[in-house]
Amino acid sequence: MKTVLKRISIVGGAAFFAASLCFGLLPGQAVQAEETGECTTKETCQALLAKYEELARQYDNDIKKTAGEKKTLQNQIYALKQKTESLAVQIKQSNAMIGDFSVQIVDTESSIEETGNKITDSQAHLAAIIREIDESEQTSLVQTLVAEEKLSDFFDSLVYLENLNEKSNQILQEIKGLKTSLEDQKSGLEAEKGNLEKATELKQIQKQAHEQTQTEYNKTLAVKNAELAQTTQAKQLTAQVIAKIKARLFALAGVSDTDAPNFEQAYAIAKTVSAQTGVRPAFILAILTQESNIGKNVGQCYLQNDATGAGININSGAYVANVMKPTRDVQPFISIVTALGKDPHATRVSCPMSFGYGGAMGPGQFIPSTWNIYVPRLQAILGRPGNPWNINDAFLATALYASDYGATSQTYDGEWRAAMIYFAGTVNLKYRFYGDNVMAITQGYADDIAAIEGY
Repeated sequence: MKTVLKRISIVGGAAFFAASLCFGLLPGQAVQAEETGECTTKETCQALLAKYEELARQYDNDIKKTAGEKKTLQNQIYALKQKTESLAVQIKQSNAMIGDFSVQIVDTESSIEETGNKITDSQAHLAAIIREIDESEQTSLVQTLVAEEKLSDFFDSLVYLENLNEKSNQILQEIKGLKTSLEDQKSGLEAEKGNLEKATELKQIQKQAHEQTQTEYNKTLAVKNAELAQTTQAKQLTAQVIAKIKARLFALAGVSDTDAPNFEQAYAIAKTVSAQTGVRPAFILAILTQESNIGKNVGQCYLQNDATGAGININSGAYVANVMKPTRDVQPFISIVTALGKDPHATRVSCPMSFGYGGAMGPGQFIPSTWNIYVPRLQAILGRPGNPWNINDAFLATALYASDYGATSQTYDGEWRAAMIYFAGTVNLKYRFYGDNVMAITQGYADDIAAIEGY
């Protein structure tokens, strides 16, 4: 097995994965979903996926824009509502004050009328006094003296009438002054009432204008809500199409010796396998990263000599001994690849390290004899023979192997032990670098997955 220390970058994969979850499609606007039926190769699927993801980004921008406009309208409607309610309170208060002014004006008018009656009465009383004085002046002195028993009585009567005349005239002038004051007060009240009525009328006009504007804004808001609902529906429809394309890409992943999935695909497969086996997705990804960089490097050697297990380096063509252990793995290997329709001498396997043998197959880098141990379990789960080079099958076989040696504990010690046995068949501290590397990669993936899943 070849040690691969570099972990797949998640930067692009995580963003791609998160962005692909929530996009839509306007009915009749986008490419027909039936196009996914034309998606028969990795290249055509990726091109179609890019097309729909660009459309999804446009919808996302539209939703953000419409949501912003909707928020602005809601704020404006709220402000208008506050102003309208304030004006309504002011109008109510003004109408109450106008009512008070009306009552005061009626009371003042009543007082003016009462004062007028008093003036009339005082004038009549004063006229009677004047007539009496006038009659007294026209009576001869002799008659007056004869009529009065005493001369003093005569003068007393005359003085009394004159004083009464003066007093009545004074009262009359005071009453007239009161009437003038009341009339001025009435005029002032009517002026204040008129000004208040004009101000109230203006507020009523402002209130009606605000209500009209609010009605128009509500109509516009309804349009924005409809647009937002339509675009959201478009996102959902596009998401369905994107999901179908990605499902097709998942199915196409790993169909050749060098075809490797991207991180999103690998993580999706790891989650499915984790649900089947109880092994953490991060640990599964770490093992496959350590072994083959998740399918990017499934080996650089070909088996050439079935008797000795020797072979060649694919890149240089140089002879390589110990490509495969002849007594243990050559015949199982030939049986496996022949059943898959592959050429045993043109199928990639791992080159040997500085010790031991090579011959590991596929993304999981299984030794042929070890793979055969898991064939019945793979058959039971998949309903077909497993393929070491199929990425889905490789994930499942790797997780089954790790689950047999403690990885289901999902603890550091349990997973470290499973990684060691996966590499060397035993917990030999001479090879602890492998277990340590796998656990370091596992932690990195666990952090990445937590960021993607939001926990």
